[in-house]
Amino acid sequence: MGAVWTWHAFRHRGVASGLRGAGLTLLPAAAYLTDTLKMFTRIGTAVGDWVTGLVLSPSVWAGIVVAGVAVTLLVVSGVLRDRERARVIDGGAPAPAASGRRSDRPVKSGKGDPAIGGAGGDDDLADIEALLRKRGIS
Repeated sequence: MGAVWTWHAFRHRGVASGLRGAGLTLLPAAAYLTDTLKMFTRIGTAVGDWVTGLVLSPSVWAGIVVAGVAVTLLVVSGVLRDRERARVIDGGAPAPAASGRRSDRPVKSGKGDPAIGGAGGDDDLADIEALLRKRGIS
């Protein structure tokens, strides 16, 4: 069948299509001669057995649940560690590790930081503000 397709490709589509057809026609013969077909059959059987054992085994599902909990705990601990590092870098005191209580630091009152362009604005933003005003964006 492949030889007929290759001959047809040579006659009607040109040399490139014919050579591609010849290459594809020879692949199954090469796979048979090198026992690659047997290898792929064994791989397919092994994957099928693994999937069947995965779907039907409660202990495997328990292992998947445990792995999911472990990954979740690792991700949450990383997020919490990053928050703690950011708090220390920003100048705040680190929260006690074992305590679930809030710290006794006083809460700052006020309106917060002034808006861009307001009193006490950052000098580095002056160029950006000027460019925005020039283009009519306020």
